[in-house]
This record gives sequence, C-alpha cells and structure tokens, in this order.
Amino acid sequence: MTAFRYQAIEGGGAPVKGVVEAENRKAALSILAERGLFPSSLESAAVEGNGEVAAPAAPTETGRPFRMGTGIRRKEITAFTREMAALLSAGIPIPQALEGLGHEEENPALKSVVLQISDSVRKGAAVSTALDEHPKLFSKLYVSMVRVGEEAGVLPKVMSDLADLLEHEDEVRSEVMTAVSYPLFVLGFGVLTVTILLGLVLPRLFGMLKDMMAVLPLPTRILLSVSEGLQNYWLWILCGGFLVAGGLRWYLRSPGGALAWDKMRLKVPLIGPVFQTAALSRFARTLGTLVKAGVSLLPALKIVENTIGNLMIANLIARVAEETRGGDSLATPLRKLRIFPNTVVQMINVGEESGKLDEMLLKVAGIEERQMRARTRTLVSLLGPVLIVVVGAMVGFMVIALLLPIFKMSRGIR
Repeated sequence: MTAFRYQAIEGGGAPVKGVVEAENRKAALSILAERGLFPSSLESAAVEGNGEVAAPAAPTETGRPFRMGTGIRRKEITAFTREMAALLSAGIPIPQALEGLGHEEENPALKSVVLQISDSVRKGAAVSTALDEHPKLFSKLYVSMVRVGEEAGVLPKVMSDLADLLEHEDEVRSEVMTAVSYPLFVLGFGVLTVTILLGLVLPRLFGMLKDMMAVLPLPTRILLSVSEGLQNYWLWILCGGFLVAGGLRWYLRSPGGALAWDKMRLKVPLIGPVFQTAALSRFARTLGTLVKAGVSLLPALKIVENTIGNLMIANLIARVAEETRGGDSLATPLRKLRIFPNTVVQMINVGEESGKLDEMLLKVAGIEERQMRARTRTLVSLLGPVLIVVVGAMVGFMVIALLLPIFKMSRGIR
C-alpha cells in the first residue's frame, strides 16, 4: 500500500486535508470519491516506521519501464478512454480524473498530453474543447461524442460507449493484421532471398559458366541479365524505387488520387467486397454509437462521412445527408443510391419505424463485421499458398537456369 497526502473539499465546501492509503493513485482517488471528498491535490508520501508520514519522495527514474520512441499508440488512447470512463463513473471530478491518469501514465508523450488537457479543463475549458486541441490523437468522432456527453450530462456513459467502440475497432484491426502477417512474411522473405542470390551469390557462378561455355541457354542468359542489372545499377534502381514510392504517396494523398484509389479498391475482384463490407460495418457501428449517444442524425452522418475511410462511399453518404435534410428517412436515400445491400437497408428502415435505429445499426455492424472476418480469413488462407507458389516459381526458375548449362556440359563430355 502507498500513502497519499491530499487536499480536498467536502460536499459542504469546507477544505480538508489528510492522508489516505491505497494501491495506486487511481485507487486513492476512488476512495476519496466514496468519502464525498473532491481532491484538489494528491501527492504520494512515504510512511515511516513510527507510523508518521514523511515528505513526498523526489521522483526517480528507477523502475520506470524502458520505452523506445515517444509516439502514442492507438491502444493507449483506447486504454485512456476506458480508464477515464471508469473514474467518471465513480464520481471523480473531471480535472482530478485527468490529473490522476496523467501522473500514472507511463508513456511520457501521452502523459504530457493528458496533463495539458487537465490544465485546460482547470482553466475553464470544456473537455471536448481541450481534446480538440490534439486532432492527431482524438478524432472528430471522439470529440463530437464527448461534446454530446457534456451537453447532455451523461459524459461517463458516453465515454464508456466510446471505449467500447475503440476497443472493438482495435480488436478487428488486430485480427486482420494477424491474419495477413504470415503471407507478408513469406513474400518479404522470398524477395529478400532472391535479391541476395541475384546480387551476391550468382554472379560468381555465372562468371564460371561464361568461361566454360560459349553460348548459354536462354533461361541462364535472362537470369544473368537480371543479376548484372542488379549488380551494376543497384543504386539507380534504389533511387528510382524511392522516387516512384514518393510520387505515388503524393498522388494518393491528393484529393483526385485518393478518390481514384478508393474507387479501385472497391472494384478489385475478391478484395473489393471485403473493403465494401468493412466500410459498411464502420458506417453502421459509428452511426449507431453516435445516435445512441444522442447525436442528431444529420450531424452524425457528417461525422461518419469524415471517418468512413473511403472517399467514394463518403461522397455517397454526403448525398444521403443532403436528402435526409429534405425530410426523407435514412433508408430511402440509402436504397436509392444502392450503397448497401437491400437486406441492410430493410433492417435500417425497421429500426427507424420502431424508434430503435441505434440498436438496429449496431446489429447491422455485427453482421457485416462477421462477414468481413470470414471473407478475410478465406482470402488469407488462399493468399498464403499463392505466395508460396510464386516464391517457389522464382527459386525454381533460378535453379533451372543454373542446371541447364551443367546438363549441357555433361552431354558434351559423354
């Protein structure tokens, strides 16, 4: 147990101070909240052998876990959201909850951000306004939901719903990354192996073969040309690769390039339906979460438009929002524009008529996510063997190109 010296205000407004023992800072804040105290400061203090509280110990780096880099990962934002929801549900005031989370945070970058948010809130800013000062960490969806929770007085519940949404998205993303990691490893390892063989190992063998034979077989000459090209022009090839990658990245970040890329992704055989299902599930889950939090339909559609992750579908959702503004239901423009399957539109229509649009959207999201996972597993199960065959074909061609001259020479000896 750790002792914490606190200064707080009672429910009647009288200031109090004292010491509380708890496992950590969060637990101490929870204990004070249960006692009806609102802490203005909370500092760790050591308890001496005689039972008296010593002065707070100076901070030390000993025992701090080693971290590489100062970036903030998405999962850390998710954990912060869940912890914030738990503290607010326990009745802890927002500034104290933020300060407690900030001091307990192990990532220095996230710790600085949380303490900045806490300082802004103490100075009178709304939580949503303070979060909006860090757009790279907290999306428009995040800030909008927090703002709705503040205005409706249900911020703990909204933070809990937001944490559920982020945790679910993290889970889906983790499953997809786990599924594609093996095929990517096979492809990367194969390309690396072939490059090393062509650039370092085979040139010596080719030199011997050229001295022994006047005319090499066609596969051998092809492989020899590729090997010499890598050996003599590797710097130009590397620079050209960087230039192509940079140009492609610039083009894909431009509005026209991003739109063209998103259109192409949806039209690719086998892979396109997976992207469309992923966009549909994200649309349904995000919109359902926003409607459940109390966001009006039109602002919610605007938020979804900015967070859907596909410009082509985002443009269609913008048209849906315009037609909904004219008095139509959500299902009518969705059916007219044929963005999603008829069964999905019918479920949304039933949700609107029954007054349970948020529940129906979340059900649609669950159905579509299961389909996306099933399709992803199927594609990955096919992709692994295909990549193995491709890598095997490259290595096999190299083996044949090397063995043909040897067979030809052995026939000449006979």
